[in-house]
Amino acid sequence: MKKFGILIFAALLLISCSDLQFQKMEGGALGTYYAITYKGKENPKLQLGVDSILKSVDETFSIFNPTSITSKINDNREVILNNDFVEVFKIALQIAKETDGALDITIGPLVNLWGFGKDERKADISQAEIDSVMTLIGWWKICCDGNSIIKRNPNIQLNFNALAKGYAVDKVADYMVAQGYKDCVIDIGGEIVAKGKKYHDQEWNIGLQTPTRTRDGEMRAEESFHLRDRAVATSGNYRNYFEENGQRFTHIINPKTGRPEKSNLLSVTVITDQCVMADAYATAFMVMGKEKTKRFLADHPELTCIFISDNQGQYQTEVYNPIDTNN
Repeated sequence: MKKFGILIFAALLLISCSDLQFQKMEGGALGTYYAITYKGKENPKLQLGVDSILKSVDETFSIFNPTSITSKINDNREVILNNDFVEVFKIALQIAKETDGALDITIGPLVNLWGFGKDERKADISQAEIDSVMTLIGWWKICCDGNSIIKRNPNIQLNFNALAKGYAVDKVADYMVAQGYKDCVIDIGGEIVAKGKKYHDQEWNIGLQTPTRTRDGEMRAEESFHLRDRAVATSGNYRNYFEENGQRFTHIINPKTGRPEKSNLLSVTVITDQCVMADAYATAFMVMGKEKTKRFLADHPELTCIFISDNQGQYQTEVYNPIDTNN
């Protein structure tokens, strides 16, 4: 379930513009890049505010920052939860219930076991090891009591990588609008929120990356769609993986089986109102697979979903609950 920026999942590439009305900010945060385009006069103070927001998100959810709230919870250290943690925790449990546990923030021990977290990758992983770790997995084994987390087992490890980046995009987008920049695009590692319009009669145009055959394959966008006041996130299995004995093991871990998910589904892109929701659903849908996700989408018209699958060596794109996807 872990995402690690543009090199791991199907990044959405913002189609750039050269008009002098548009300003750009770029930087690094949350283990990836960020790029912000906004319409109006350049405001150097904006970046200080953006960096402050991203630093706060890192200090809340990062498993690599030993002083973060999540790290302290995982180490059973004393910690007081902040509002960001409580909000994202509630969203995570909501989507866990909706998707029958396809999204599960207690996935941390499995992510580490398979070498996609803080631990080094092992050469062989036995079923006994998986079974042992599976005793720690289950979103219902944790709860939030005021400003504290209660764990049924102290060895439960939380991992918010399927939500934190999307949540950061939402927070930065709200900040930009609050500062008076209602026409902007925020891109953090491929998770995007588009606010307002590019021009008075033209919406922002977002490029959808074509899956690559290998993790180092050339990134290109062959399809695009228009976006206004909505968010988009993608999860994919073709950038972060390892190969062993001719088999590919991806970072998309199924919380039900304890193993990397295997299917011909290469990526799932979700478009909805909040990036944190798009981020979380995209991961859940990769675990659920295409057919189960289609049934889910029938009851959730607020979610637009784009599947890219490998159909005998050819890429197949399917769109459900579509928005305008004209180039």
